Amino acid sequence: MTILDTAPQTLPFVPVADRILVAGQWRQASGPAFAVTDPSNGETLQVIHQATADDADEAVRKGRASADDPAWRGLLPHQRAKYLHRIADAIEANTSRLALLQSYNTGKTVTETTALVGSAAGTFRYFAAVLETADDDLTTPRGNFLTMSVLEPIGVIGAIAPWNSPVASDAQKIAPALAAGNAVVLKPAEWTPLVSLELARLIDETGLPKGLLSVLPGKGSVVGDAIVTHPDVGKVTFTGGTNTGRSIAHAAADKLMPVSLELGGKSPTIVLDDADLDAAVNGVMFGIFSSTGQSCIAGSRLFVDRRIYDEFLEKLVAKTQRLRLGPGRDPDTQIGPMVHRRHRDSVAAYVDLAREEGGRVLCGGAIPDDERLRDGAYYLPTVIDGLPNSSRTCQEEIFGPVLVALPFDGEADLIAQANDSVFG
Repeated sequence: MTILDTAPQTLPFVPVADRILVAGQWRQASGPAFAVTDPSNGETLQVIHQATADDADEAVRKGRASADDPAWRGLLPHQRAKYLHRIADAIEANTSRLALLQSYNTGKTVTETTALVGSAAGTFRYFAAVLETADDDLTTPRGNFLTMSVLEPIGVIGAIAPWNSPVASDAQKIAPALAAGNAVVLKPAEWTPLVSLELARLIDETGLPKGLLSVLPGKGSVVGDAIVTHPDVGKVTFTGGTNTGRSIAHAAADKLMPVSLELGGKSPTIVLDDADLDAAVNGVMFGIFSSTGQSCIAGSRLFVDRRIYDEFLEKLVAKTQRLRLGPGRDPDTQIGPMVHRRHRDSVAAYVDLAREEGGRVLCGGAIPDDERLRDGAYYLPTVIDGLPNSSRTCQEEIFGPVLVALPFDGEADLIAQANDSVFG
């Protein structure tokens, strides 16, 4: 039996330890207490004490020493791969725990979080396979010259993760960094630290050398800034908003430090006039309403050939209105709450803006009045049309279950509109 077969009321929340991982050592944080809430009802799941800038400094310094230790730095690629396989094994063995914990903390459906846990394990397997097939690059000799490219670790990677898919995003940052022989200092998102701390516990128990992983929940303005500006951090990987990414890029430029940034966007979904409309409706809904629209790659702008525009929207709206809202751990739920009521209110403000800009709300556009959803961070899945592509609603990332539909006339018009967006 899996958690998908279990009744919701039999799925209790089990807290994680209120500790942070600093260079392989678990301890109580000295920063302020933060109440981590269940977005399905607004109740406090548990209180986590946040890390401080001093914790980040210690994690980076000790991480650098661990990364430079010949016992780690001298490992052959296939030897590092064994650690990644052990981590993947631990993730797979704890799928139910990680999936349920993420559902409680983020509001995602258990179906989604189970898939994300599988993705996290797959990420570690992938980079293990990369190591098992890695080799130095030897170029073809030219005259008396022989050139060889040798890949070497950077040292300490600062990783700042988003709140929308913590376990998968954490894996995408930790796995390649360890594979390349680095240490990692991870700052989970302030709203969703629980599954990151649980993942850290599992990794720590696999026997990964102490000091190579630190997990520091806390504010971006405190812990994140301390990581980004630390002189011993050799690279930063960040997933989040474009404005924050821009600030990180500026700080990195001062240090001449490389960065990897996955930022905001307003991705187009396109329906041509010869499409199977029913199949296209399903695809459009999956693209925008999975993860309650809280995805960097959500298909939040819909372009439909004008010749089928009205017919397609009628089908889309009818099916959208039938989506079942509820807690993510309820197996009947098709769309869960957003991560936090504060974020829900931000999404609602964008829909109000759409109305002010002259848009038509074809469905949704409100906080549900269902008594059982009253205390959660729910918002009805929404479809809007009647706005020009230049409007703020069409240009700015809303990061919620809000789809803006626009007609197009021919290929040239489609390409021009689809590419006309600001993104990170």
